[in-house]
Amino acid sequence: MDFRTDMAIERRDLYKNANKIEDEINGVECNKEIIDDIIITRVEITNEEGERALQRKKGNYITIDTKKIDNIKEEKSEQIINLFSNELRKIIDKHAKKNDEILIVGLGNLYSTPDSLGAKVVENTEITRHIKIYLPNAIDKNIRSVSAITPGVLGTTGIETVEIVKGIVSNIKPKLILAIDSLCSKNIERINKSIQISDTGIVPGGGVGNRQEELSKETLGIPVIAIGIPTVLDAATIVIDTLNVCNITIEENEIVNKMKLNNFNFIVTPKEIDSLIDSMSNIVSEGINISL
Repeated sequence: MDFRTDMAIERRDLYKNANKIEDEINGVECNKEIIDDIIITRVEITNEEGERALQRKKGNYITIDTKKIDNIKEEKSEQIINLFSNELRKIIDKHAKKNDEILIVGLGNLYSTPDSLGAKVVENTEITRHIKIYLPNAIDKNIRSVSAITPGVLGTTGIETVEIVKGIVSNIKPKLILAIDSLCSKNIERINKSIQISDTGIVPGGGVGNRQEELSKETLGIPVIAIGIPTVLDAATIVIDTLNVCNITIEENEIVNKMKLNNFNFIVTPKEIDSLIDSMSNIVSEGINISL
């Protein structure tokens, strides 16, 4: 499976197809729920065999697949927000108590539109830590203490993201981190239409081959819930899908390897990415605000 993808559900499908598995993979549990035209798929990796198969750590991976959300009606947007916030709240409750402080980390590069999701989400998230500290009577006691940071990228700061977040964690001592980032998908149909939630942490830059040290319980000492939306895909994916539409059969890994050998190593994003990022960041930030 030599494809770039951050989506656990795609890793599962690739492994099953490659190994001609009709039932579920050993060490992987999966269930699907369809609500109108929205599909929620919950994948849980339960053992080391599942980890090896999906190349992901043990834990929960939830994917919410929607139709294109640019210029959708308000009621459909609200439905997606509510479904997302419900799934996020359930996974938060597994790792944090009701009043535990939460740190939100907006990963990525604000000045590169496909990679700006994390920073855009932080801009629209309700931050409450300072109010809880300095004006405790002005805020409902049931609202969580929330702080946030957009650490930027290594190329502009010269500092690994995990180093920045470690310093913050050691000072303010949150109990849980929500990390938001743009993802890479192998499926054109998922670009800017899917939301993935996982409780195993995240590797900044992993989807585009620019891996840094992961943000996880192992590196930071507290659980890390990752929220991501695929905004880019590998050029090889477009070639493969085009050949499939034309009913031309060729080994997929052969295409990927040939493109790499010829240095056709491109990452692609839709031309309307600006408006799509705005729409998706609003959905994610509203869902986070409701869940917290």
